[in-house]
Amino acid sequence: MKIYNTLSGKKEELVTLNPHKANIYVCGPTTYNYIHLGNARPLVVFDTVRRYLIYKGYDVTYVQNFTDVDDKIINRAKEQEIDALELGRKYIKEYFQDADALNVLRADVHPCVSEHIPDIVEAVKGLIDKGYAYAVDGDVYFRVKAFAGYGKLSGRTLDDMMAGARVEVDERKEEAVDFALWKAAKEGEPAWDSPWGKGRPGWHIECSVMSTKYLGDTFDIHGGGSDLIFPHHENEIAQAEALTGQEFVKYWIHNGFITINNEKMSKSLGNFFILRDILARYPADVVRYYLISTHYRSPLDFDDGKLEEARKALGRLKTTLMLADEFTKEKSDRVIIEGPAMEFLNTLAALKDEFTAAMEDDFNTAKAVGSLFEMAHQINSYIAGADANSLMDQSAVEQGSSVLRELGGVLGIFIEAGYDEQGIVDKILDILVNLRQTARQEKDYQVADTLRDFLTTLEVSIEDTSKGSRLRYQKQPELGDLLGKLLEMRAAFKHEGNYERADYIRDALLERGIIIEDTREGVRWKFVNA
Repeated sequence: MKIYNTLSGKKEELVTLNPHKANIYVCGPTTYNYIHLGNARPLVVFDTVRRYLIYKGYDVTYVQNFTDVDDKIINRAKEQEIDALELGRKYIKEYFQDADALNVLRADVHPCVSEHIPDIVEAVKGLIDKGYAYAVDGDVYFRVKAFAGYGKLSGRTLDDMMAGARVEVDERKEEAVDFALWKAAKEGEPAWDSPWGKGRPGWHIECSVMSTKYLGDTFDIHGGGSDLIFPHHENEIAQAEALTGQEFVKYWIHNGFITINNEKMSKSLGNFFILRDILARYPADVVRYYLISTHYRSPLDFDDGKLEEARKALGRLKTTLMLADEFTKEKSDRVIIEGPAMEFLNTLAALKDEFTAAMEDDFNTAKAVGSLFEMAHQINSYIAGADANSLMDQSAVEQGSSVLRELGGVLGIFIEAGYDEQGIVDKILDILVNLRQTARQEKDYQVADTLRDFLTTLEVSIEDTSKGSRLRYQKQPELGDLLGKLLEMRAAFKHEGNYERADYIRDALLERGIIIEDTREGVRWKFVNA
């Protein structure tokens, strides 16, 4: 398995410190707002990396932090007149709602800055003792010139950085490029005791401290957006390696930006889209698919059209799985697979190898997704020519669709859509009641009685009143039974030429979030956002 290492600037063979074990740290969000789509990309990218390593048998320890002490949080808290740490807790909770929706596995550890102040203070003291940091009026700065390897991740030289330093610098610092490890307390800001007086950590020290606390002085993979390469990750290296004298991270992985009109999406630029708003318009699996459909190191330009394309593309994969489920009526472990069925499974096995090869070439999800579409094409073609009553064909399709589900699961793109089942059932019952009322008004007592008898078999009672019909039930009817009856009636109405009633069923279901699809294999239904 080869991955692109930002530190070396080339693809390298992944050789973890301990065989079959991978320790990963990923920089998480600053908790002062809902996450935007640009924040979501690294969440999904590194979740996919994690999933693939687990799939390949690695024991993965995954740590992702929350920056809950920061200038942005303090400023937002002042605007809202609430405690800064309380604001952080609020947006950590909101983060999990969004990340869970995107099928992002929760980290083994989600450390917060506010919970690791003693660890950070000890690290800063250690850097001062070793001559890599100095205190000035309650602030503590890292002495960049003292660390010989500074710039090795970003490729910047110290001379270049010195020449590019702003003129309006803090004259208390030894050099303009020195950065804060600890900030003296200001009125109205959260602060903790330290040997240099009350204060709070600078931004960069938190990740050096929390990553090494949970993963050791040296660990395998550190991930984050490419905007973090400098200064954040460069400073992380300097702090950690100065303190421990050990290599900090073996492999640095950085994802590309999401752009809008080729400009980076960010809160500071104001050109960002809150993920929560996007999830209100598009299913979570579509958003996740969109985020992995491009190689993680490439920029990803955002527009609604690309999300619509993602919806259609993912829909094709899910349709294949639906067709396979409909085709597979019976299951048997004793079926002998041979002939064309074996050739079909061998073709899928080769496509699975192509998927693996793509993922092992720097987690090339774009190419891996291509293998899934070819797999879906093969399954569709096989079903089209197969014998629906053949146990061998059914077994072959079941095995083939299982492979597609398995690999889609590695990418995390097949997310079960949640819905209010009771609410949907009540809406479907409402359609049936309306159909019965229309039939009675038109003196079509056969249809009216058929509907009444059907509902009676489901233990749903109808009470006819002057204001209309009311339904009562003790046990909620099965959604599949209700939809099956509606589709059966729609087919009967179409056969009789009663297209008005047939179209009413189709349109009424669509209003309630259910799509009817007429296919060569028959009629099927799905949720609008499925």
